[in-house]
Amino acid sequence: MPSLDKNYPFLMKYFSKGIQNPDKNIAHCILFYGTDIQAQYNLALEIARMLNCTGDHTPECSCLNCRWIRENSHPAVMTISKVDNKPANDDSKQVISIDQARMIKNDLLVSSDYHRVLIFCDKDKDGNVCGLNETNFQEPTANALLKTFEEPPSKTTFFFLTNDKTDMISTIVSRAQCFFVPSFKEEDRDFSIVKETMAGYLSLERNQVLDLNDGILNLTKDNEASIVFNQIQNYMTELLKSNLENRGLKMKILHDINSVEKAKRELRLNMNIQTIVENLSFELML
Repeated sequence: MPSLDKNYPFLMKYFSKGIQNPDKNIAHCILFYGTDIQAQYNLALEIARMLNCTGDHTPECSCLNCRWIRENSHPAVMTISKVDNKPANDDSKQVISIDQARMIKNDLLVSSDYHRVLIFCDKDKDGNVCGLNETNFQEPTANALLKTFEEPPSKTTFFFLTNDKTDMISTIVSRAQCFFVPSFKEEDRDFSIVKETMAGYLSLERNQVLDLNDGILNLTKDNEASIVFNQIQNYMTELLKSNLENRGLKMKILHDINSVEKAKRELRLNMNIQTIVENLSFELML
C-alpha cells in the first residue's frame, strides 16, 4: 500500500485515535470524496485492517486478519459495487441494485466476531475503482439501506467513495461523516488534443457558439470525453497563469473552469454527451 501515514497524517491520526478507544469511537457511515478514488479505497482498507487487527496493531502486523485484508480476501470486509458481491440471481450490470441491498441487510442479521466493513464504490470496465454517483448508486437502493445506515449492527462500518459530495444523494451525505481525500497523483497538464479547438475561444462571438460546440463534440468522438474535459481545463489553467494581472479575464477563466467541472459531473451521471457539450459551449460564451 502507499504511505498513507505520510500522505494523510491527519486522517490516519484521527482514525487511529478513534479505533484505539475501547469503544472503537468512529462513525458508522464515512464518506470520502476527491479525485483519487483508489487512495480513498486504500484508506478504507487500512481502517478496516486497524479495526480487525488481532496482532501487535502496527502497520506491518502479519496477523491473519491483517494478511486477509491486504490480500482483499477478508470474509467481513466487502467491496460493494455494480460488479462485486451481487446475489447469484442478480443480473444487473450498471448499478448497485436493490437485490444487493436486500442481501446486505440479510447478511448483517447474522452476528460476526469480526468488525464488518462495507466499501461502496463503482468499477470501470477494467476493474479500476471509481466513484459513486446517482446513476450507479440510485435513490431506491440507497433508501432501502437508510435504516441500516442509521442503526447498523454493532461493529459495522460503511464507507462511500465518490468524486464530489454533489454526486451523492443528500440522504447519504446527511447520514455520513465526510472527509476530503486530496490527490497526490502527478497532475497531467497536457492539452494537445484540444489546443486547436479551444484556441481563441475567449474572443469568439455568440454566433460562433455552434462552431465551438461542434469542435468539442467531434473531439469526444475520437477521444474519451473525460480526457477531453480534463485537457480543456488544463488549457484554461495555462490561460489563467498568463492573465493573473487581468482581474476581469481571470474571473472569466475561473468561471469557465467551473463550467467544465460541471460538465465532468454530468458525464459521471451518464448524461447524453451531446447535451453536456451543448450546455458547456453556451456557458463558455457567457
